[in-house]
Amino acid sequence: MSASPLDIERTKSGSGDTRCQILRMAERLFREIGYRKTTVADIARSLHMSPANVYRFFDSKGAINEAVAERLIGELEAELLAIVDGPGTAADRLSRFLAATHEMTASRFTAERRMHEMVEVAMAESWRVVHEHIERTGEMLKRLVEDGVASGEFDATDAVAAARCVQTAFVRFCHPALIVQCADEPGPTVAQMTAFILRGLGHRG
Repeated sequence: MSASPLDIERTKSGSGDTRCQILRMAERLFREIGYRKTTVADIARSLHMSPANVYRFFDSKGAINEAVAERLIGELEAELLAIVDGPGTAADRLSRFLAATHEMTASRFTAERRMHEMVEVAMAESWRVVHEHIERTGEMLKRLVEDGVASGEFDATDAVAAARCVQTAFVRFCHPALIVQCADEPGPTVAQMTAFILRGLGHRG
């Protein structure tokens, strides 16, 4: 199906706005009816445009879903970076960082069943955005460890290895699928795991 004159005019007048509108509508429909039930035609119809115009910006529904996930992850990372760059000791910021990671992941990606469906698809397809998110959060953790070593709070000798250990130890609390699967399983709380991680970093109080 070819794009209508109205679609073409919208594309010319504000391609950035149109792309954002598509993503906002896609996220809304993913939340309301689920990722698998949502079609590109549904998204286009809700925006009063043709599917052809949606395909001008995204070559598939999967590409739309990836972009939605990337936007949501970007919002999460912005809040985490604010903690890293914010006030407080390295130990305090690390504790807030881990707590916020769990709280935001649980509320944005697991609390709503239909949004969790979207995340499951993302994980299954091993999208680039997921791996890049892991790398960026690892870099933030490395900065916190380096700050703690510099201030004498931590005695880690390899900040990169220490940051990766923190990520691995905390994965149950930040991996959407594991948050759901382990919800009713016995295990440490976020606070207990954070205390364990701080001890592992040689936190001197």
